[in-house]
Order: sequence, then C-alpha cells, then structure tokens
Amino acid sequence: MTDTLAVVADIGGTNTRVALCRGATLMPETIRRYRNAENAGIEAVLADYLAQTEARPQACCVDMAGPVTDGVGTLTNLDWRVDSAALKAATGAGIVAVLNDLQAQGHAVSLLGHDSLTPVLSGRPAPANATRLVVNVGTGLNAVPVYGFEGMTLVPPAEAGHVSLQARDTEELRLHDWIAQHHGVPGLEDILSGRGLERIHAWACAEEGDGEPLGAAAIMQAVEEGQPRALRAATLFVRYFGRYAGDLALVTLPFGGIYLVGGVIRHLGPHLLRLGFAEAFADKGRFNAYMTQFPVHLVTDDYAALRGCAGHLAERIAKGA
Repeated sequence: MTDTLAVVADIGGTNTRVALCRGATLMPETIRRYRNAENAGIEAVLADYLAQTEARPQACCVDMAGPVTDGVGTLTNLDWRVDSAALKAATGAGIVAVLNDLQAQGHAVSLLGHDSLTPVLSGRPAPANATRLVVNVGTGLNAVPVYGFEGMTLVPPAEAGHVSLQARDTEELRLHDWIAQHHGVPGLEDILSGRGLERIHAWACAEEGDGEPLGAAAIMQAVEEGQPRALRAATLFVRYFGRYAGDLALVTLPFGGIYLVGGVIRHLGPHLLRLGFAEAFADKGRFNAYMTQFPVHLVTDDYAALRGCAGHLAERIAKGA
C-alpha cells in the first residue's frame, strides 16, 4: 500500500493548497492554490480539485490553523468547519484525517531533505528515533514535540504560545508593562509573532518619544538597512525567541533537532545569529554547555505541511490504522 493515492490540503488564512501524493511522496506538479474567500469551505475546494484532476483518492488528510478534536476543527481566522465525515463524503476516500497545521509540520520533519533545511546551530548527530521539536513563529506562536514510537509519528497538540511573558531586566519589564497596558494579560505570542514584532517596535517608538510604528514587513526592511530602532526591536524579539526555544528544549529534550517554521522566523532566519539567538538559547546557567547538544534548523520548504499530511497518511495505512 506504499503507492496509495491520496489527496492532501493545507488550509492557510488566505489560500488553501491541495495536492496528490503516492504513499509518503508528495507530487509537487499536482499542487494547486485556491483563494479561501472564493469558496464556501474545504469540501468545495476538494470537490473542484478532484473534478479538475479526475483523481480518485483512497485517502485524504487536511491540516488547518486551529484546534482539532475527534476529527473536527474550526479555523481560528476563517469561518470554515473541517469535519472528517464531511471530507469522506466529499472525496470518497476510505481513510480521512484532520490535523492541526503545526501537527502537520511535525509529521513532515523526518521527511525533509538537507535542501529544505538551513542550519542555525550544529548540535550533535541525532540518535535514531530521538525526539524532535517544531517551533512556529508566524501569525501566531506555538510549538510541538515530535515523538517516534513503533513506526508511528506522534505529535500531540499544544497551545505553547500563550505561556506568560516574563521579564529578566528593567528594559524587558518596561516592555512587559507596556504590553499589559495596551493588550491585556501579556503572553509570549504578544511579542513573538508578526503582530508581536510590530508591538515591540511600537513600544520602542513610545519609549524613545518619536517616530511612527511600522508594519512587520517595513520593520524587516529596516533591519536589512541597519536602522537602529528596527534593530533594537528585532534584537529583543530574537532574545525572547532564543530563550523560549531553549526553555522548550529543556522540557522536551529534542536531541533529534529543533525545527523553526513560519513566515516571521523565516524572514528573520538570516539575522538570528548576529542578533543573539545562540547566546539566548544557551543562557541556562550551569546548563549552558548542555544546550550545545541540540541542533537547530530553519525549515525553508514551503510545502512541508503537505508533506506532513502525506507522511501521516502513509504511516496510518502501513499500520492499518
């Protein structure tokens, strides 16, 4: 059953990407994009895709940004409900799965080649079946451990972006209090996300008493140009991010590697080391040397979630699950 034909879909905030796969192998030439605003739901998208391709899949997996319970999920930023029973009816597939989008990324990491990864920290060679960790920084913040067990990949759901925002020095305390004043109870996602970078920059404008807050794209451009305020905001962002990734590494012990995904961290990727990521990641007192064991990779494959859906289905089919 390694060549089972399946249809997979990755629902984003604006677009949905759909593709076919054979076993765990994604077929890139079959990828098509659909604008969510032009469709009533994922069932309509899949029905059109299958009509256009004349494919008759035996399995289907959809990943989405939002919590999933018992094969049913509601998207966080889109008025769509994803239901495994409805997907089965729409596709005719006998095996159907619904994953959270970060779970799909977790299922993908063992399938990614070196051409899909940019090394950030070298760490040590990964032992077989070692735990991995996926950290997403994009519209939101989240992280999941990835476990291997008896030929299956296990990716438990998490909401790790909403842990409390902490402060270590007076500058961070001022930022914490400003976030609390303007945005309620401060969580890490309030500063480690696209809007979070914007908030740090807005705080810097307020503290320095001049200038206009910028959007995330403009901040990144200003970082490229070496503008001091943008660099200050990005340095604070990376410091917090390195500390967060290091904390999660101690919680999960991902000797198989830490994989960074999401649009924001992909844009910051080339600047992580010069802005202090390695120092913040390893800043654990007597455990500083211990932290050097964990390899850190930046995922550059835009289709990783689709590959994860394909891999998840292949494992289920192989196990008869």
